[in-house]
Amino acid sequence: MKYIGAHVSAAGGVDLSPSRAHEIGANAFALFTKNQRQWVAKPLEPKVILDFKANCAKYGFSAEQILPHDSYLINLGSPDSEKLEKSRAAFIDEMERCQQLGLTLLNFHPGSHLKKISEQECLALIAESINLAHQAVPDVVAVIENTAGQGTNLGWKFEHLAEIIEAVEDKSRVGVCIDTCHTFAAGYDLSSPAACEQTFSEFEHIVGMQYLRAMHLNDSKVTLGARVDRHHSLGEGEIGWSCFEYIMKDERFNRIPLILETINQNIWPDEIQKLRQFSLEESI
Repeated sequence: MKYIGAHVSAAGGVDLSPSRAHEIGANAFALFTKNQRQWVAKPLEPKVILDFKANCAKYGFSAEQILPHDSYLINLGSPDSEKLEKSRAAFIDEMERCQQLGLTLLNFHPGSHLKKISEQECLALIAESINLAHQAVPDVVAVIENTAGQGTNLGWKFEHLAEIIEAVEDKSRVGVCIDTCHTFAAGYDLSSPAACEQTFSEFEHIVGMQYLRAMHLNDSKVTLGARVDRHHSLGEGEIGWSCFEYIMKDERFNRIPLILETINQNIWPDEIQKLRQFSLEESI
């Protein structure tokens, strides 16, 4: 079974997001549990929590079909001690919000060294941040999103992901979200079935498919290896439809959230429908 959806709005309350996902024909969704551009948010109200859970049950969304995303402000590898502590506190708060909502995944961008510390030091800080969050909050899985490698962001190499995971103490509570646009922009080709096979074989060898807990399905406005994060609608960018057909027909991508972050929300229902059609065809 493929869980296909999009990152829907939580405007007006997170409890409204399940119905928005249902309206576009999704059986998975992503959301922010607070304003993604603010450090602090008021606690979730008990009624909102109850209504969120009720709406998830109403529309058939289980925790494994939902991918919360943390704040864009958080840098778990920050070289600045004050900002690192602020990021860690905010990340723990995000995990607590997930736990309150009955969710078990938290997607996040790993972090940036800002040219002030080495890549290895930054990766070690990220892993330490995950360990601290695990100690503070039970159950929730930290899902590392690979990046396009823009600026000083780490996580664009599969080796970065593997190095973080290696230093995480509870490996049952760490995973990876592969963003197809980021992967392509980082230099891993996805523009043909053969290229997809090579890239995912490399991921299996370096990281391990057992750590794949979610995906963001996005085409890319930029060319292979451009190291810039520019999403496009499926089939309209440099990657093309063959990648998404490949993913939909491969059982390795079953039962994880497959989330659109494409640029035209008006065609999300069409993109979801086309992906689902691929998934119903014979698996490779």
